[in-house]
Amino acid sequence: MLQEWVILLVSFCYLGILFAIAYYGDKRADAGRSIISNPYIYTLSIAVYCTAWTFYGSVGRAATTGAGFLPIYLGPTLMAALWWFVLRKIIRIAKVHRITSIADFISSRYAKDPLIGGIVTIIAVVGILPYISLQLKAVSVSFNVLHTFQGKTHILPAADSVISNPYINTLSMWSGTALYVTLAMSVFAILFGTRHIDASERHEGMVAAVAFESVVKLVAFLVAGIFVSYYLFSGPTELIYDAVKSPELSKLMNLEALGGGYTNWFTLTFLSMMAIMFLPRQFHILVVENVNEEHVKKASWLFPLYLLAINLFVLPISFAGLLFFPDGSVDPDTFVLAVPLHTNQEFVALFVYLGGLSAATGMVIVATIALSTMVCNDLVMPVLLRIRFLQRSDLSSVLLPIRRGSILVILLLGYVFFRLIGESYALVTLGLVSFAAAAQFAPVILIGIYWKGASRRGAIAGLLAGFAVWTYTLLVPSFVKSGWIATSILESGPFGIELLGPYHLFGLNMFDPLTHSVFWSMLANVGLLVGVSLFDRQNAMERLQAAHFVDVFRHEDIDTGLWSGTTTVAELKGLVGRFIGVEQTDKAFSEYAAEHDFDVKTKALADANLVGFAERKLAGAIGSASARVMISSVVKGEEISIEGLMKILDETSQVIEYSHRLEEKSRELEKATAELRAANKRLTELDRLKDEFVSTVTHELRTPLTSVRAFSEILRDNPALPLEERQKFLDIIVKESERLTRLINQVLDLAKIESGSAEWTRECVDLNEVVEEASSSISQLFHENSIHLEEIVPEGAVFVMADRDRLIQVVINLMSNAVKFCEPGTGQVTIRLSTLPGKVRVEVVDNGPGIHPDEQERIFEKFHQLKGLRDEKPRGSGLGLTICHRIIKHHGGHIWVESKPGAGSKFIFELALAEKV
Repeated sequence: MLQEWVILLVSFCYLGILFAIAYYGDKRADAGRSIISNPYIYTLSIAVYCTAWTFYGSVGRAATTGAGFLPIYLGPTLMAALWWFVLRKIIRIAKVHRITSIADFISSRYAKDPLIGGIVTIIAVVGILPYISLQLKAVSVSFNVLHTFQGKTHILPAADSVISNPYINTLSMWSGTALYVTLAMSVFAILFGTRHIDASERHEGMVAAVAFESVVKLVAFLVAGIFVSYYLFSGPTELIYDAVKSPELSKLMNLEALGGGYTNWFTLTFLSMMAIMFLPRQFHILVVENVNEEHVKKASWLFPLYLLAINLFVLPISFAGLLFFPDGSVDPDTFVLAVPLHTNQEFVALFVYLGGLSAATGMVIVATIALSTMVCNDLVMPVLLRIRFLQRSDLSSVLLPIRRGSILVILLLGYVFFRLIGESYALVTLGLVSFAAAAQFAPVILIGIYWKGASRRGAIAGLLAGFAVWTYTLLVPSFVKSGWIATSILESGPFGIELLGPYHLFGLNMFDPLTHSVFWSMLANVGLLVGVSLFDRQNAMERLQAAHFVDVFRHEDIDTGLWSGTTTVAELKGLVGRFIGVEQTDKAFSEYAAEHDFDVKTKALADANLVGFAERKLAGAIGSASARVMISSVVKGEEISIEGLMKILDETSQVIEYSHRLEEKSRELEKATAELRAANKRLTELDRLKDEFVSTVTHELRTPLTSVRAFSEILRDNPALPLEERQKFLDIIVKESERLTRLINQVLDLAKIESGSAEWTRECVDLNEVVEEASSSISQLFHENSIHLEEIVPEGAVFVMADRDRLIQVVINLMSNAVKFCEPGTGQVTIRLSTLPGKVRVEVVDNGPGIHPDEQERIFEKFHQLKGLRDEKPRGSGLGLTICHRIIKHHGGHIWVESKPGAGSKFIFELALAEKV
């Protein structure tokens, strides 16, 4: 047991750290140096999804259903795989239209209707209150566990008996830990969530603090898991082995332990898929606070890794709790705290408590900021703007107080819900009620961003029907379980009509209560949304917004005029200034004027684009629906007709399509130009090489021909020459003739190989014999130049399937090249044959001057020649190595060179081994 003052001191010190981080984040943002503009902070902020439910409730659920906690994290993992296609589109829409909340998003899609925004806000507030109360309950219960748990003999109430906890019920409604935490959270949310009138501006300090909390809760839960698994036990294996010994615990290893079976598993997976996107706090973090949509790529795989890490030790902790408290005397939701306390590890328990506090505060702060924006923009402002004497008043000074008051009211309502209803529910149950409420937003958003036919009336009908069914099948039973409504409604239905029972509506009694509610609410929601839309006639505004949302990647930069009427620039500035302040308005209009090249002071009438700009600025402050109402109050005229709207959209689409085609043609031309440049460069190089080749070959042909002719003429004109001298001249003629033949053969060989007309034979060839024959053929060359030749070959035959003569040609070419670059007298050439797994390698090594790295890349190119050791000009035709490369490549092998300047060269080729036939 820890002293109360210690727990409070640590709690408020931790909250102080969060204040400091948020303050620093806002300061850096004001200075233009954002600390949240990276995908890792974005991913950590998304982890606000992991609330006190994750920290405490998952362990409690695992203790009763085994793997039943997994669907809550499997759903977000599956949805993350779709983020680049779905979430990125939603983010792009939100940035283009300056969306401030999920209510603003839905109302903007459906003709900027204030009624839809109000309905969504009411659903969100009512639906999220159980979730907020869950966090407050978790903080309160965890505080009480730390403060009151005294050891093995101490008993904490189980989940189904929390309402009878004498400690809680003896407290006044307006006292206790939960109330103090509620007030502290409200102060934080007010300070760092309502600094700007423009709600579309990012709350960088708040996001930084949430990211820090995500790190703390992950580390704290891992510490708890490692402590339980490796300190109290010898590892998870021993822990699970001990659990399996118990017949009761072994049942948790099967999926059958999940209440509701497989159907409930899929229901939870679906709800969590929708919750990660459409809970107001998740939408706020994922969409409104997004800095760069490219961050979605990394978050789509990093966030599932975070979920995996924070759930690694859920089952070990739950099993440990069940082993330590087999009599059910301790609420499974508190196992993560009770187990360390049971083993007198109070500091571990205190750190774990901080992790739970982080999980709860992060969710509450972000949720209340998101809900307060919705309440202000979609509930309060539409009412205020219809009060006559306020229609011309400056309301910029009341927007922030409204949001701040909304934060306090929402948190207090969550606290009241916790005290009146939440105490009779386990943590997970409270969370699932809110998940089912958030799922009601999924059809109007997902269908709305992909189907232009979804209409405003269809959206209203679907939302109201889904919310009504959710209220009747989940919320009403929560009041029944808390004792506020008679239990007869659950058993026999209202007025004794069993078909209308909340848990067996219309006689459907095959599902658990949660699956039953989700089935009927989603059926009503989607059915009415689609059914009414199919038979509805959309007005001009509905069609325009539908086109902008569905085709956001095509229309995002188009500023389509919405009005056929007119207004003045002064009236627009005055209107916008009433909500965001005169100074901010002047700055915004000046920047717009500079960008569009006109003078605000001299321009009298505002065009449609300027009206659209003013509407978007207002949308950031008061929401799209209210902005629409206010703009319509100053623009003199009527909305354009459907025909006019369609004409604008058609013309816009044609312009965009034409622009896209031009861009595509431009890219094709650039690509073709680059290819032509490369081809021209290659042709120029080939032309240069051709000239060099012609020059070299001409020289090489002329030299032996000149020698043959000269010595032949000497022999003809001097018949009396001595026999010894005559023999010498004949030897020179033969040698030069062989050289001439060799040169011509190389040119012909390469031409045949490249044209495909060369004749090839395939036979089983012994490479030892190839090396021996090539060495014998060229031995005279080594003798004449006083160069030592060493042969290293393995014992036994080494067979390959190849053309024998061609391989001999390759070896001779490589060995003659080696001789050419070795110093006479001191030169040494080694030919080495070795076998490798599945292949054979031949190496020709010399101790010549080596080859420069730049030359190594080009040495196998046609006509490319290296200077000989003793020649100023290159020798040969420059075709020998090219022919070698073509022959080895034809045999499916590989040839390359390894060399360092001054350290000789090594030419290597490899071929596949073959069995002797």
